Amino acid sequence: MEHHVNWFTVLLNKYLGPYVLAFLEGIGVHPHDPAHPIPNQVAMTFVVVVLLMLFVLWLKPRLSVDRPGAVQQCVEFLFTNPLGVGIRDLLDSNVGHHGRQYMAMVGTISIFILASNAISLVPLFDSPTAHPTVPLACALITWVYYHWAGVRHVGAKHYSVHFTGPILPLAPLMLLVEPVSHLARILSLTVRLYANMFSSELLYFSILGLLLAPTQALLEKNVAFGLGVGVVAAVLPVAFVILHAFVAVMQAFVFTILPTIYLGLATAEEH
Repeated sequence: MEHHVNWFTVLLNKYLGPYVLAFLEGIGVHPHDPAHPIPNQVAMTFVVVVLLMLFVLWLKPRLSVDRPGAVQQCVEFLFTNPLGVGIRDLLDSNVGHHGRQYMAMVGTISIFILASNAISLVPLFDSPTAHPTVPLACALITWVYYHWAGVRHVGAKHYSVHFTGPILPLAPLMLLVEPVSHLARILSLTVRLYANMFSSELLYFSILGLLLAPTQALLEKNVAFGLGVGVVAAVLPVAFVILHAFVAVMQAFVFTILPTIYLGLATAEEH
């Protein structure tokens, strides 16, 4: 999967690849595949961003307070719902009364990851989050943002208590432990999202490949029996599609709840 180049990546490289390659070589960066200097994850990220922008432009004039449509209600469900697991709900419960000011950032990351995870459910597309660089970029943005929010909310002096602790004699020990703890959050966010999405896609394509080969062989020997097995081969992957959809939603949820917890800890005033 790592070396697979999908159709859109090929198309994008056909028209923009030479310019990107010239730019990268101009700054001293040499792509490992000069024929495709724009990798899959970048191309798929571009697709996700464009699709989300078009969706928002389509939805905006259709928003209504009095008569919300089905699509609007589904989008609103992402932000608040009776289960209390919407983006706004999580900010309210983990950050507090001032949590909604972080809605734009947390909501953007959450929806981007959900769309990036789910796009591979569409045939011929791959999840950009199945490559480690995209989850790493999201994790780094989240990490920088919650530290910035903490400093902005409580002040640099007060926020430094996170790293020194309230007990002065233990400050040197805390300065060794706390930075490692915060850096580990980057690794945790990155590996959790990447590993789950990569393994989910790999499982689906592996099962599909294993079913197609024997079905084709049986069709050549016995058409009736081959068609029977073919039905199973066509239906069984649906279970893995459902599993992949579940993983996509759950990983987006995890990448929403953890940043809200980090923001709550960073902006809490009672340290």
